[in-house]
Amino acid sequence: MLPTVERNDYSDLEDPMSVPVHERIPASTQREKYSTEIWNLPNALTLFRIFLVPFLVVVLLTKFTGREYVGLTIFLVAAVTDFFDGYIARKRNQMTRLGALLDPIADKLLMSAAFISLVELGIAKAWMVCIIIGREFAVTGLRSIAAQQGVTIPASPLGKSKMISQVIAISLLILGHELGEFIVIGNIALWIVVLFALVSAVDYFVKFARAVLIPHR
Repeated sequence: MLPTVERNDYSDLEDPMSVPVHERIPASTQREKYSTEIWNLPNALTLFRIFLVPFLVVVLLTKFTGREYVGLTIFLVAAVTDFFDGYIARKRNQMTRLGALLDPIADKLLMSAAFISLVELGIAKAWMVCIIIGREFAVTGLRSIAAQQGVTIPASPLGKSKMISQVIAISLLILGHELGEFIVIGNIALWIVVLFALVSAVDYFVKFARAVLIPHR
């Protein structure tokens, strides 16, 4: 009979020092960390912006007295949260992966919902809205492909200008449905949005081509 090796009760356990540091953090501390990353004020504002989107659509597409003013109020409140969530995140050092993911989604949902509602009301031209929304999908696709290649395409200043022009154009067009004198100014603002959308799209494509498509020597 072959000799057996005596084993103590701890032979199956790993050396505590071999366990990665993050695994030795108490579970309660990890839960608190994850909770803080998810439930903070910037993320709450972003989620609130997403929450307002269906209410904006319902208000704009439902006929009742004063719907334009109610819709404009909802839209402006949602648009203002876009500024404050980023400002507070930087101020309090609460920039998280969830926030970075949700913020652009919330922006695109808000603007797309508002523009599509204006098309349904016959205020905005469908082809112009298609260009604006199509630009969003195109730029998102380019940045995603670049990220897969390990390249980060920074936000363009033209994109920020486009965002501001969108808020102005949508606000004027919503008011123009009730107050006709705003229609002309709103349409001019919409043309400016289309211009910013096209120019910023070209800017992103050039950055994408230089970073990903053109081989570096």
